[in-house]
Parts: sequence; structure tokens; C-alpha cells
Amino acid sequence: MSEGKAGAAVETAEPGGRDPHAEPAGRDEHAGSAGAADLAREIDRLFSAPPATYGDEHFALFDRFREALNRGEARAAEPDAATATGWRVNPWVKRGILLGFRMGSIVDQSVGAGPGHRLPFFDKHTYPLRDLGESSGVRLVPGGSSIRDGCYLGRGVTCMPPMYVNAGAWIGDGTMIDSHALVGSCAQVGARVHLSAAAQLGGVLEPVGALPVIVEDEVLVGGGCGVYEGTVVKRRAVLAAGVVLTRSTPVYDLVRETLHRADDETPLVIPEGAVVVPGARAVTQGAGKAWGVSLYTPVIVKYRDEGTDQRARLEDWLR
Repeated sequence: MSEGKAGAAVETAEPGGRDPHAEPAGRDEHAGSAGAADLAREIDRLFSAPPATYGDEHFALFDRFREALNRGEARAAEPDAATATGWRVNPWVKRGILLGFRMGSIVDQSVGAGPGHRLPFFDKHTYPLRDLGESSGVRLVPGGSSIRDGCYLGRGVTCMPPMYVNAGAWIGDGTMIDSHALVGSCAQVGARVHLSAAAQLGGVLEPVGALPVIVEDEVLVGGGCGVYEGTVVKRRAVLAAGVVLTRSTPVYDLVRETLHRADDETPLVIPEGAVVVPGARAVTQGAGKAWGVSLYTPVIVKYRDEGTDQRARLEDWLR
């Protein structure tokens, strides 16, 4: 399942109960500090054996989990040099986020009061708006943005209105989220990234064992781009305006004369420093050939150099 904005989710699995994206046997997904490991086990226990009614102790547990998300200590995915993508998923974190939807009740979260002055919002009480202050170091420009509680925002993040960040997202220091941009549930965004206007980073909340969308440090995501279905964009890559990347999208690398695509085990990975532009591929048979039809395809036309750096550079005074 993918979740961009709000909404309940239902976990799915293969017949027999096995998650098709489950982690390989032998690796403890709860590995980490003792506190994090304890929190992970408590979350998994509650997720696997829900009570008839959730009590105060269960909501206190979820509050601890949500605060760990806010501090960046609990992440849906984290760097791991031992994997093919350089990242590994933490399924227990995704279970915790799903648990919040399961436990939550819809409450009035409207802003303002009185006729003509009230903006109506109704959502799960477990996911209120993120409470930010000056000490957070986040620049939240007035004008209709929304940031759900349970996400990490590094210092120097700039949020231009209107934009949206969903629960479970992790956003590194100095990143710019431009107008109409979306950071979906569990998406991992590095430091000094520029998400241009109307860029969309889809969320991958389910299956819990699947990698979410990953955008590493110093990537430029151009206006109107869409990155979905667990795509990994490696550091310093540039996505030109209008590029759309999905698990089923082949990417033609004209520089290295190779094809980048996902397979059953690995998502689409855009190489470090790649400059990707929207392209077209001619249909070579049947009616499509006769009609001169071409299909959209992303193309790597170069790898980042000094000239690209100058054009992609986001001046510090904008942050």
C-alpha cells in the first residue's frame, strides 16, 4: 500500500501469512539501542495482539513511538552499506505508524472559530498537526502548509506554502520543500535536497517490508516530478522538471549505455550524480509504429559536473 496523505491502511500478505517483502531470516529488525529495541518489541506486540479496547497504557506507548519519530530516532528506513540499495527497511516502524491509524479516533481538528472563520479538518487523534517552535530551526512560511505529527524535520528545513509532510517522513538538514510539494508517509529525504514546486514523493507504508521512497543528500528534484513505489535516488542526482519514476519505469542511461530498472528483489535505483530528463521511446511494432506513437521514458543524459552544480545550486540566503 502507498499512502500520500491521510487515510487508514490495511496490512496485506501472501497466502499463508508471509509478507512478500519480509526481511530475510537471521537479521533482528529490532537491532539498535536498548531503548529503541524495547520500544520496537512493545510496538510489535501490540500490533500483533490488539486488545478489544485500547487503554491509556497503549496510547502512552504510541505517544513514545511518535516522539521517537519526531526526534528521528525511529526511521522507516535507514542507511545500510551491506545492502544492494544502500538502505534497509525497519518494518516495526511501519507497523507502529499503521497502529496509530488503527488506534485513532476521528476528532475535530478545525482551525479558527465562528461562521466564515473556521477551516474544518477531521482526522485521527493519534496524528495531530506537528507542534513546531522557533527552537526547532524549521522555517515554516505562512500560507496553508500542513505537517503531520510523527515526522522528523532537520534544522534549516524550509517549508514553502502550501506543502504537505506525512507521518513517518524523515527530512534532513537544510532541505527546501517548495510550494505544492508532497513528502509521503515514510519517505526518507536527505540533507540539502531541493524539492521543487509540485514535486511528489509517494509514500510506501505497505507492505511493511518494502523500502519507502529514498532521496539522498543534495538531490535536486525538479518541478512537477513524481518519485513513487520505493524508488531510490542516490546522492547529488538531478531530476529535471516533469520526470516520473516508478517501480515499472525503465531508465535509459545514454552515458553508461545501460538500462536501470527494478526487479523482484530491488527497486529502481537512480545512480549518484545522474542527470535525468523526460524522454520518449518510439513504439516499434503494430499500430503504434504505424501511427508514430512514442511512450514516455526517463533518460540519463549526463552525470553531474561543475556546470550542473552551478545551475542546481540553491543559495544559502533562500533557506
